[in-house]
Amino acid sequence: MKTSYIVLIVIAAILLIGGCGSCNSYNSMVSLDQAAQQKWGVVQSAYQRRADLVPNLVATVKGVANFEKSTLVDVTNARAKATSITVDASKLDPAAIQKFQAAQGQLTTALGRLLVASERYPELKATENFSTLQAQLEGTENRINVARDDFNGAVQAYDTKIKSFPSNIIANMFGFKEKGYFQAEASSAQAPKVQF
Repeated sequence: MKTSYIVLIVIAAILLIGGCGSCNSYNSMVSLDQAAQQKWGVVQSAYQRRADLVPNLVATVKGVANFEKSTLVDVTNARAKATSITVDASKLDPAAIQKFQAAQGQLTTALGRLLVASERYPELKATENFSTLQAQLEGTENRINVARDDFNGAVQAYDTKIKSFPSNIIANMFGFKEKGYFQAEASSAQAPKVQF
């Protein structure tokens, strides 16, 4: 009789330790998931700041220079497209991140053309509003870069956790899915050409 009690106590202890380990693993995954979602919020906030600066930049350029209309239209259209793409923070799969990144990349390209083309207009560069907006835009681009790096770090920690054994078993049981990374765009491998 004593042996059966000892066996039951050992089995109960094993189940208790296994259950605690599973709870810790699950709670860790939830924490990492929330961290990745929070970092995604910072990324979206930085991109929204940029989108909010664009109309002011376009209006300033339009008011000061007899500027190429197609460049301004491209920037305005790219901003509209970039702000129309939203990604649910709970569904940060690679395809959704890539779609969001593609729309933002178009805006980045259009802004680059606007800033490069503005070099041809000395009266525009001398305008205080343009200089201030350009500095804010540069600062925002730096914030975006930092936010993307932080997001990728959070995603890496999360993805590592859900793919590691034995956490992967818990992740599969509770439906934790891999999240997508921001990746360099194909066009970023080549330096932009500036021609005057």
